[in-house]
Amino acid sequence: MNEENINGTNGCSKVRTGTQNEAALLALMEKTGYNMVQENGQRKFGGPPPGWEGPPPPRGCEVFVGKIPRDMYEDELVPVFERAGKIYEFRLMMEFSGENRGYAFVMYTTKEDAQLAIRILNNYEIRPGKFIGVCVSLDNCRLFIGAIPKEKKKEEILDEMKKVTEGVVDVIVYPSATDKTKNRGFAFVEYESHRAAAMARRKLIPGTFQLWGHTIQVDWADPEKEVDEETMQRVKVLYVRNLMISTTEETIKAEFNKFKSGAVERVKKLRDYAFVHFFNREDAVAAMSVMNGKCIDGASIEVTLAKPVNKENSWRQPLNGQIIPNAENLIVFTNKEESHPKTLGKPPTLPARLNGQHSPSPTEIERCTYPFFPGTKLSPISMYSLKSSHFNSAVMHLDYYCNKNNWAPPEYYLYSTTSQDGKVLLVYKIVIPAVANGSQSYFMPDKLCTTLEDAKELAAQFTLLHLDREHNLFSLDLCRRIWRK
Repeated sequence: MNEENINGTNGCSKVRTGTQNEAALLALMEKTGYNMVQENGQRKFGGPPPGWEGPPPPRGCEVFVGKIPRDMYEDELVPVFERAGKIYEFRLMMEFSGENRGYAFVMYTTKEDAQLAIRILNNYEIRPGKFIGVCVSLDNCRLFIGAIPKEKKKEEILDEMKKVTEGVVDVIVYPSATDKTKNRGFAFVEYESHRAAAMARRKLIPGTFQLWGHTIQVDWADPEKEVDEETMQRVKVLYVRNLMISTTEETIKAEFNKFKSGAVERVKKLRDYAFVHFFNREDAVAAMSVMNGKCIDGASIEVTLAKPVNKENSWRQPLNGQIIPNAENLIVFTNKEESHPKTLGKPPTLPARLNGQHSPSPTEIERCTYPFFPGTKLSPISMYSLKSSHFNSAVMHLDYYCNKNNWAPPEYYLYSTTSQDGKVLLVYKIVIPAVANGSQSYFMPDKLCTTLEDAKELAAQFTLLHLDREHNLFSLDLCRRIWRK
């Protein structure tokens, strides 16, 4: 252990006594043969491990660990995470005081070990009453580029991005829902590495860069959720995109039944994409290969397996190192497209905050607390004077936009039923008086919830989606924050 390493552990010895001390870290290094170096606010254990040859492990081998007790260090943490497999590198984020910052990154030598760590260590009680959260680490290589002229083709966008940034691998462009000859006004740019994407994002900061005479919007794209192979082997639902808005569920069902009569159980269509449910997985896989690229009502469709989300409580990794639980049990499948253009992974039926893995982007209001010092000057303010980015829930967004449109507040009516196993299930009906005399007198989702908060949030999400389709109320920026593809 060199002098730099010793200085790295001395800071910890100031705040640790007893079970956590410099001797414990030295003993860990001697036992494992790993090196330990502290630099740039983090302490690296390994990377590579002893005897490692070849390049580092590929993407998907690293997990994020949050809610770590501040006085816990590698000599306690490493043995816990070694249970899942061989560790390539353990990075513990450190404060100047010598305490850890409450989170770490653990890179395993294989993706399978990383997935096992998530399964066995997420919500693990690492000390009495102290539970850690473990999720996939987000190594993002994709940028969202908005405000692109809609007449530009994929090849033009790809060429332009290669001219102004380095490391461009691919560009993903979706056709407009109403005019398939145009794009949707945004694209995803894939880079060869996270560093290349970060450098490109810095160069393309909104307000300082233009493409084709337009000031573009630039942000991190929300990574598509990883689903393990074992789970995907059970999927019997297809995700179909690039449909015409006028195409009906009946037409889709008839087209997918052509290769085998009666194979389709049901179809759920939303705007220009749909989920096709099959009775058997084998039929779903066969239909995918047959129907991908086919034309329905003049539109060339894309067909993939829908990605199921984890119905258990999972965790997402925000940028500030804390871990926040998701309510992913409210949705059945993720997909690759639609109203929230910043991500490739979620359908627009649920807002981002309820719909899974979403790290706050720089364009959003960071969710955190600040100290309130005595004497701090406060000013009264109305919530309606704030920007929509200050709201995280669909309930608040719905109230906000009713006010902005000079409508009366939404009216919520609660209903309940009982499940077969005796659980009380809840659903809200929402009435907006200003539109009640239009095409729809009320809004009610087709899902029941076990908690009051989830039922209200789901009803608000459902209402926002239908209001957008009927009244075109919401801007691109709002859709990026609320809805996920």
